Amino acid sequence: MTDRSLAEGLKEYELIYMPARNWAQKTRVNYRNDIADLLAFLEKQGKTDPDRVDLQDLEAYMAELDRRGYAGTTRRRKTSSIKSFFGFLKQYGYTNNNIAERLIPPGREHKEPRVLSKREYQALLRACSHDIRDAAIIELLLQTGIRLAELARLSLDDMDLPRRVSREPMNTGTLLVHGKGRKERTITLNYKACKALKAWLKVRPEVDSNSLFVSKFREPMSARGYEYIVKKYLKEAGIKGASVHTLRHTFATHHVAKGTSLRTVQEALGHADLKTTSIYVQLAREVMNKELQEHAL
Repeated sequence: MTDRSLAEGLKEYELIYMPARNWAQKTRVNYRNDIADLLAFLEKQGKTDPDRVDLQDLEAYMAELDRRGYAGTTRRRKTSSIKSFFGFLKQYGYTNNNIAERLIPPGREHKEPRVLSKREYQALLRACSHDIRDAAIIELLLQTGIRLAELARLSLDDMDLPRRVSREPMNTGTLLVHGKGRKERTITLNYKACKALKAWLKVRPEVDSNSLFVSKFREPMSARGYEYIVKKYLKEAGIKGASVHTLRHTFATHHVAKGTSLRTVQEALGHADLKTTSIYVQLAREVMNKELQEHAL
């Protein structure tokens, strides 16, 4: 073994290991911050040498995260970060043992996704209808189910719209989405999305940026900017407990309820596993029950 410290290991992990695996920038930042926080905790225990850290230390850190009030999903990600880092330490000769192999992640918390009812999403569309850009943003989210980060990465080159917008089945547009883990997928733009986007392109200012949407300052829209817009109109429409991601759940749930195949919804959402998409079957049933009960003839 060498006498290299955990801090030195983190530097090599960040500068060599992460780039070699071509991780997305957000993943690199999250993992780096996760490990830095762990190392700060271990340093307080007087442990800066990889060989001095044991499983009990890692479990004590996980208990500390619980005391800090971190959600189970965050603690599960931090467990993955720790496992990756200690696997690296063993592989690169910092220690003989990967003690994190036996670290058990916290159980998954079941939180029912928030889904907008038909009445709610129609109210949301009415609330933003006076602003062409904002209406296009919200229509695009509702009609495609793309993630906030995916929306923020869209450029004009990622979109292909038909010359004439109509409801004809083959007269659709396409959108190239840059998803998680640098995976790309091409999804369909239906006539509602195409109509909203064409209206925006007619008034989009001439700017140097190739970003699909630009701010009033003629700068590319940021994820925070999109989030602000959606929250603003959710509030104006009187919709509570919802967020940008709610529109993704709404897209999937209502499509399943209307008979769109799970496989089509899976491809649109960019889910690697059909099991992930199948949660919307039960949600679709619940939405159907609620709406048929409320709208009884």
